Amino acid sequence: MSARRIVLWDIDHTLIDTRGVGRELSAQAFEQVTGVPMLKQAKIDGMTESVIFRETAKLHGLQTDRHDFERFASALTKAHLARAAELRERGHALPGAAAALDALSAMPGVVQTVLTGNIRMVAEIKLQVFGLDRHIRWDTGAFGEDNDVRAELVRIALERATSVFGEPVTSADAVLIGDTPADVEAALESGVPVIAVASGRSSVDDLRDAGAVHTLPSLTDTDSLVAMVREV
Repeated sequence: MSARRIVLWDIDHTLIDTRGVGRELSAQAFEQVTGVPMLKQAKIDGMTESVIFRETAKLHGLQTDRHDFERFASALTKAHLARAAELRERGHALPGAAAALDALSAMPGVVQTVLTGNIRMVAEIKLQVFGLDRHIRWDTGAFGEDNDVRAELVRIALERATSVFGEPVTSADAVLIGDTPADVEAALESGVPVIAVASGRSSVDDLRDAGAVHTLPSLTDTDSLVAMVREV
């Protein structure tokens, strides 16, 4: 087993809330790429950006390919850069997020990264905007452009950590922290312990029903989070 504990953070509704700005930016990029206004959006909770784009396009009668998604990802990144100040003003870091990141960074051997449906550039912008990026090792994370399946993102993150640190990093060396049943299912499917936080649209009961053993109502109880990361 590695001497390290890799913490895989989800972003949206776990660490931050864009308060609707994220959807507006997605709509802007969607129309720019497809020429069609985004009248509705596919399910987003726990989904990767590539799947959200593809399924949203289908809702509008459109068929898309990888090239279309790459154009969308580029447009979405530019939109986030252009409206970063607005994102900062209207969105916010969730209560306890900064303290949680700081506390885990003080634990010997802990490496924090992200496992997110966001594309990497957007993930970086979102955390930078709210000052939550200072403890993140981006080179060991996994992102929405890497795979459509969230459980595969776990495998990719572990492979990247193994490559970066030059020693095997397995599921036993990681813990995933997220807010949706999809996060829980991806962790369980990958054999990675999960700490489920009811800071998004899913309740503690929803997360437990999905299979989470370790749950928190929010990130405000830093001591409990630290204890769970030690124990799982």
